[in-house]
Amino acid sequence: MISSLRFWFLLGLIVLVYLAGMFVTLFENDSAQFAVMAMRMVQEQNFLNLFKGAEEYLDKPHMHYWLAALSFKIFGIHDWAYRIPGILATLLAAYSAYGLGKLLYNVQTGRLAALIFMTAQTIVLGAIDVRTDAVLTGFAIFSIWQLASYVKTGSVKAIVLGAFGAGMAFSTKGQIALVVIGFSLLCHIGYIRKWKVFFSWKVLVALLVFLLTITPMLYAYYHQFDLHPEKIIRGRTDRSGIFFIFWEQSFERMSGEGIGKNSSDYFFFFHTFLWVFLPWTVLGILAIRKRIMAFVRLRFQYRPNHEFLTLGGIALIFVTISFAQFKLPHYLNVTIPLFAVLTASFLNQVQAYGDTARIKLFLGIQYVVLGLFFVVCCLLCFFVFDVEEVWLFALLGILLLSIVYLVIKQGTPFAKLISLTVFASLLLNVVLNLHFYPQLLNYQAGSSMAKVVERENIPVDKIYKIGEGHTWALDFYNQHPVKSTTLASALGKKDVWLYLSEQQMETLRDTGTDWNRQYAVNQFRITRLSAKFLNPQTRYKVLNKTYLVHLY
Repeated sequence: MISSLRFWFLLGLIVLVYLAGMFVTLFENDSAQFAVMAMRMVQEQNFLNLFKGAEEYLDKPHMHYWLAALSFKIFGIHDWAYRIPGILATLLAAYSAYGLGKLLYNVQTGRLAALIFMTAQTIVLGAIDVRTDAVLTGFAIFSIWQLASYVKTGSVKAIVLGAFGAGMAFSTKGQIALVVIGFSLLCHIGYIRKWKVFFSWKVLVALLVFLLTITPMLYAYYHQFDLHPEKIIRGRTDRSGIFFIFWEQSFERMSGEGIGKNSSDYFFFFHTFLWVFLPWTVLGILAIRKRIMAFVRLRFQYRPNHEFLTLGGIALIFVTISFAQFKLPHYLNVTIPLFAVLTASFLNQVQAYGDTARIKLFLGIQYVVLGLFFVVCCLLCFFVFDVEEVWLFALLGILLLSIVYLVIKQGTPFAKLISLTVFASLLLNVVLNLHFYPQLLNYQAGSSMAKVVERENIPVDKIYKIGEGHTWALDFYNQHPVKSTTLASALGKKDVWLYLSEQQMETLRDTGTDWNRQYAVNQFRITRLSAKFLNPQTRYKVLNKTYLVHLY
């Protein structure tokens, strides 16, 4: 058991780490792309149509972009404003993990589940590199919590809130929301043998609330696509937005049709889990093993002190998404609240049984994890990018002293175990958010060039790119999408700026064209790190240049 004071202290530190990451430059591609899409909604006062550059955007529903656009309307167009809905959704997910843990087990399990969820590496990263998954995760686990509460209590309020959460999650990323919610609840209801909850007028009320919640999204799809069958979307006409979101979307994801294939590895998410759940990975695996063994021993017979919502939901979701031909690590984010509750229940069970030997074993494992995190932090601070800020050294020193005091000197072995693991996450993510990411983003050409544009007072409406390649970071930080043109057309213009890759720059030189001003910045695909890039001695081998030249 951990005290209330320790819980709130750790939670407060976690929130501070999240806030520190709010002001990091947006990452390309997805974060910057989605921010530009929301920015265009505000600038063009068009909240029904979604565009990815010049293309009509069918792939994902509107809710994430609406929430980001609302934040822009309230706070202005800033990178930190774009992140606000995602961080609020993450806090909602943490509170819902607490609520679900409390509902299925007890308050201590709920509190620990919230800490585990908020310190899982993929969730911390997801609050910085904000995609649709942050909002999806928040509303999906909120819905699971509320609907599980309805199953237990029959509360009208719970089923209405659960239906609303399901509608918001569906309006954010489509059918995967209903898959996650549905699998988890079916496993729960099937295990406790309470199928009668479906035979109630309250279910009809919930369906009505769900339909009302998704109506704005459906209308937007209808307005953009169903009313215009002549539009060519992904090489086809007669695309129905409503039919797509209810039927085609998941099949496209599973088959890779339309969006392409990037992995046929059926174990992709199993080995991806090893890093996305850090620093809790080992404890999470032990929790899953223990729970599987318990159910096998009981032959899945119902026991009042057991629940199958978390393990069953995780298993079915894993199997389903593993067959998809298009996979990305953040697809696991929506399962992390379930992992958090499952892991928290396991740890609290060990503590409740007074198994001090096992807790000390876990503590030893987490000391190793902390040591590995410390080595990584040292490499990031003294090898990959040197730390020059004195205040960051001071902050890291305070964190290390806190670890020594709270983990080694204070509390029971169980309290030390939880505190040590949370501090491992804090240590790593303080270094990432305040040092590594800011240095890394100096190699993202679009945002770096936007600083040049601002410094040199270059008119953003006179900047052109050659071809249809995307320039999301430059678009966002200029607060003006870069116009596309051809090289031949550009050479016929005067007093314009061309944003060029190295290859395009060589082509421009070959034309014999003169220009009077030129700026260059480094470019690297920062979301695809490599050993050569991380090594300062070989970094130059993988860097490219991006140019901005003025034709007069």
